[in-house]
Amino acid sequence: MKTSFSYKQVELREETEKEVNVNTKRLEKFLKRFAPDLVQLHGAFERIPHKNSMALSLNLSLPTGTLHATGEASDAATSVRVAFAEVLVQLKKHMGKLRKDYEWKRKRARRAPAPDGTLAS
Repeated sequence: MKTSFSYKQVELREETEKEVNVNTKRLEKFLKRFAPDLVQLHGAFERIPHKNSMALSLNLSLPTGTLHATGEASDAATSVRVAFAEVLVQLKKHMGKLRKDYEWKRKRARRAPAPDGTLAS
């Protein structure tokens, strides 16, 4: 997977580099199906002055589509966790659609009530 992150403040890089690496490794576990050179992850950090918070915007480009997630929190490490959690949820849903999970869902059989009103086993 090709990764690139943009930082507007240099101190953000030092704070978040470890958290970004941990979450990137977790994301790579779900991306084994795709060719590594076709997957690109781009992130951009920014400070939101009027809210006094940090925001991370992630774009994950896959051969089958592009996922976008944002994470906003009071500190940079938490915004990284929020953004990566959101992109993981989207990736799991996307992978389910590629596998056509919706066609494999089985409906549960309904139990008919017994003559005395209880459910028959």
